[in-house]
Amino acid sequence: MPVNLPTNVLRSFLAIVDTGSMLNAADQVFVTQSALSLQIKRLEELVQQPLFTREGRRLALTAPGDILLDYARRVLALHDEAVAAVSTGHYAGPVRVGMVQDFADTLFTGLLARFAELHPDAQIYARVAGTAELLTLLERGQLDIILGYGAGDDPAAIRVSPMIWYGDAALATQAVVPLAVLEKPCRFREAAIASLDAAGTPWRIAVETPNLSTLRAAVEARLGLTCRTSLFLGTDSALATAGLPHLPNVACIVARRADPDPAASRLAELATEVVREIRAAHG
Repeated sequence: MPVNLPTNVLRSFLAIVDTGSMLNAADQVFVTQSALSLQIKRLEELVQQPLFTREGRRLALTAPGDILLDYARRVLALHDEAVAAVSTGHYAGPVRVGMVQDFADTLFTGLLARFAELHPDAQIYARVAGTAELLTLLERGQLDIILGYGAGDDPAAIRVSPMIWYGDAALATQAVVPLAVLEKPCRFREAAIASLDAAGTPWRIAVETPNLSTLRAAVEARLGLTCRTSLFLGTDSALATAGLPHLPNVACIVARRADPDPAASRLAELATEVVREIRAAHG
């Protein structure tokens, strides 16, 4: 009887090779490390060869593992091509999307709901984090697409928006301006501080938080000034710029991994559409 190599086990095998560790691979294929170890043990039993050897903390391929690697890539590529050809636009996922908190509030009820409606069998994994962390996860192959922020002149920009000051106008007149900011790294935090420094305006950090909702609450409680885009509180709540320095523009970027599958490509297309709709709605 011929040996059947399950595609999910082959994907786990490739994930370990591509990410370089069991930990990163487990995140990519959505299983625990112990389950991943059992999958590789099963694969080794099926081919009756050891596939990995440990070199210190690093997993390295054995000679049989190196031979299997090329075949595994070809088998899965052909498998995915066949599924895409037969399903004709019906995507099953999983799709891994990362986004900054600004977009999470808006896009969870827009982008992901629309994608789920179009492709009800798709499995969505969503990660909310800062742009720098999301880009790292994308480079590691742990996310399929990301929605984040970039410099105002980023060539990959889907939309470009002005940064806006928010907060109680009375705080801007204090001898030392109190700021409410997100934890590092944060493009808006850096822009606020750089603009105040360039203007020679003394400042202090009054509130620092990793959470956007807490930042919003701090600003509404008049604890500090901050800068974001119109997605934060809307243009009606923007602080008059008198007495405050000019802020740079910021770009919204949609990035995808180098070899996205059909589901990830479709989600990236929808993300671009939704972000452009946000631009129209907010000006």
